[in-house]
Amino acid sequence: MSDLIQQMPKVQLHDHLDGGLRPQTILELADAGGVALPETDPTALGDWFFRGAAQGDLPKYLEGFAVTTAVMQDEESLRRVAREHVEDLSADGVIYGEIRFAPVLHTSNGLTMEQVLESVIEGMGEGSRATGTEARIIVCSLRHMDPAISLDSAKVAVQYRDRGVVGFDLAGDESGHPPADHNEAFQFLRKKNFNITIHAGEAFGLSSLWQAIQHCGAHRIGHATRLIEDDTVPGDHRGTLGEYILDHRIPLEMCLSSNLHTGAVTDLKEHPFPRYLREGYRVALNVDNTLMSQTTLTREWQLAQKLFSLENSDFERIAINAVKGAFCDHSLRKTLIQDEIVPRFRSLQGDAS
Repeated sequence: MSDLIQQMPKVQLHDHLDGGLRPQTILELADAGGVALPETDPTALGDWFFRGAAQGDLPKYLEGFAVTTAVMQDEESLRRVAREHVEDLSADGVIYGEIRFAPVLHTSNGLTMEQVLESVIEGMGEGSRATGTEARIIVCSLRHMDPAISLDSAKVAVQYRDRGVVGFDLAGDESGHPPADHNEAFQFLRKKNFNITIHAGEAFGLSSLWQAIQHCGAHRIGHATRLIEDDTVPGDHRGTLGEYILDHRIPLEMCLSSNLHTGAVTDLKEHPFPRYLREGYRVALNVDNTLMSQTTLTREWQLAQKLFSLENSDFERIAINAVKGAFCDHSLRKTLIQDEIVPRFRSLQGDAS
C-alpha cells in the first residue's frame, strides 16, 4: 500500500512556503546573504528545525520561521525558493497545490510586498512550466500583527488575483489573537468576492472557529482539530457549529504530523481526522510545513493509512475533497477530477487487483 500511495495523484491546500525550504538551499542562501545558522550541514540543519518544531507547543513550533524568512529577503532568493517548492510538490505526486506565505515578512531589506509577490509568482511559474504541476498562491497575514498590515496584505492579494493569487489566510498563534481583530481586512475581502481561509481550532477552541466562519467569513478552515469540542455529548452528537460546517461543506485543511508537533493533539491515534472523514466532512490531508515536520504529503497519506487503515477509495475521496475545496477556478477543478484523479485512481485500482 505504501508504494501505491506514492503513485496516487495528490492535492495540497495547506502548505507554507517559508516552512518548506530545502536545508541545502537555506545553507546556500544564508552563505550568500551573510545569515548566521545554527548548523552547517544540511542533514543537521533539517534535524535542528525538526527538534525545534516537535515540542508540542505552537509558539515554539513557529520560532524556526525567523531563520527561513531571514534567507528570503531578496528577489532571486524568493524566486528560487518558490521554484524549488513547486518542483518538490511535483516529486511528491502533487498535481495541484496552493502555497501560502506572508509577503510582509520578506520586506526587511527594502522590498515592497508587490515585489515579493512578483518574485514568488515568477518562481512558481518556472516550477510549474518545468513540472506540469499547477500551483497557486494564498497571501497570509499574521494574528499578532497590527490589523492595518492585514488590510494592506488583503489589498495586495486582491491586486494579484489575476496573476495566480487565489486566497487570503490569517495565520500565527491563536491564543490572545482572535481573528475578529482583523475584521477590516475580511470585510474588504468579502466586498471583493475573494477567497478566505483562516487558521482556527488548532491552539484555541470553538470561539476561534466560530469567529473565523461567522464573523470573518472563512470559506475554509486550517486545522480545525478542536472542532471535536463542539460535541454536545463527548464522542457523539455534533453541536450546531459542527453541523453548520458539515452542512455548508466548509473544507477542513488537516495536517497530522504538524498537529502532533504543535500540541493540537497529543496522540495521533486520537486525531479527529478519521471521524471527520467518516461523517462526511470535506476534509483534506496536508503537510503544513515540510521542513519543520520533516514530512511530505506522501508521508502524511502513508501515516494516515497506517493509523486509520484507509483504503484506496478513502484517498480518492480525500483528493476529490481537496479539489472541491480548492480556490482555483471551476474549470480547472473539473479537469483535475475528471482527467486526473478519477482515471488515475481507477488505473491504480486495476494495478492493485
